[in-house]
Amino acid sequence: MNTIIANSAEKALGDRPTATTRDYTTRQNETMLALRWYGDKDVRVEEVPAPTLTEPTDVIVRVTGTTVCGSDLHLYHKEIMQLQKGEILGHEFMGIADEVGSEVKSIKQGDRVVASFQIACGTCQFCKEGLTSMCDRTNSSALQEKLYGKPFAGLFGYSHFAGGFAGGQAEFVRVPFGSVNLLKIPDHVPNEKALYLSDIVPTSYHATVCADVEKGKSVAIWGLGPVGMLACKWSKLAGAKRVIAIDQIPERLALAQDIGCDTIDFSKQKDVVGEIYKLEPLGVDCCIDAAAFRYTKTLRQSAERLIGLETDSSEIPNETLRAVRKFGTVAVVADYAAMTNHFLIGALMEKGITYRGCGQAPVQKYWHQLLEKIESGEFDPTVVLTHRFAIEEFSELYKAFDEKKHGIMKTYVQTRFSPPPTAGTPPLSTLRQGDLKPVPTG
Repeated sequence: MNTIIANSAEKALGDRPTATTRDYTTRQNETMLALRWYGDKDVRVEEVPAPTLTEPTDVIVRVTGTTVCGSDLHLYHKEIMQLQKGEILGHEFMGIADEVGSEVKSIKQGDRVVASFQIACGTCQFCKEGLTSMCDRTNSSALQEKLYGKPFAGLFGYSHFAGGFAGGQAEFVRVPFGSVNLLKIPDHVPNEKALYLSDIVPTSYHATVCADVEKGKSVAIWGLGPVGMLACKWSKLAGAKRVIAIDQIPERLALAQDIGCDTIDFSKQKDVVGEIYKLEPLGVDCCIDAAAFRYTKTLRQSAERLIGLETDSSEIPNETLRAVRKFGTVAVVADYAAMTNHFLIGALMEKGITYRGCGQAPVQKYWHQLLEKIESGEFDPTVVLTHRFAIEEFSELYKAFDEKKHGIMKTYVQTRFSPPPTAGTPPLSTLRQGDLKPVPTG
């Protein structure tokens, strides 16, 4: 479904009622830099009005760290429904509480905070169960409700299909229900470690929980972006006897090997499933699909996506179904949006496979315990941090990240409010000359 049709359908259906508004009140005579979407591969850093408190449960965050996520590339390629020109992108950010609404009790002005990428109300049935990513009161998309039966929670900076909230690739962000959606960060935890509690740390951990990864089990992980790579690390920490990491990018495969994984380069080994069975003759106990619907291998699947016969490729899902052991578990943490063809449902049933959609990770369910693991040094998310850039270079960063240039895996994007890089983390670089260069210091 293309953008025009999706937006027209939403207009005809009318928005779902929500417990908050996606719009924000602006500050008088104050602007900020923000990344805005305008079309396929067209994102621009622009000066826009800065937000102020709109509801008494709001917190305005002065952003000190943000980033770009692999799932943002779906927006970059205009593959997510209900995108509208001018939307502010970004769902991973942290900063300082700049303004605090009168009904917010757990956060005070000046606190260092990280935001969950989803927006939860804290009081609906799903929030009470700890399933904040399935909050029933923050996503206004009637189209998603029509398509899925019920929608997931609103997300920051991820189109009107996810509620239409302004995102975190900006210098200020309005956070609805700030008491629920912000976590205070201790002073001794550096920004470069805290930022990723916003998404990839809890999402990767959630993937291993959904895949039933345990001590002594074998695990195969498709896709070595930040979530897949951190899922490798969580699996090793859980005591998995073997972790098989599948990708084609040499730097990512090398890092997976450093973590202690067996690796398969699918650009060289065309029969991925066959290679897995060489390592695990009964099949792997657990599979994690962290690759997503954009990646196709065969001409047939590519052609069907191109002409709109399907939105999502079934090639990797089918590999997981073939590679997992009988009565094993497959967890899908990668983004899949709508319809796929040629899905191997026979293997799902006949092998007794538990095929589990992870959903958007319920960040708040995990982030206190994961912060403790970061504080103790048990888990260091900066293993995937490769570069640091300035917010002014977001457009160039999207292009380089999409083209997988310069070994970019996960970035830290600074604003005018950011402290200097923490010792041992990447220094500031620039892409403005069309190539990667360090920014002189001193």
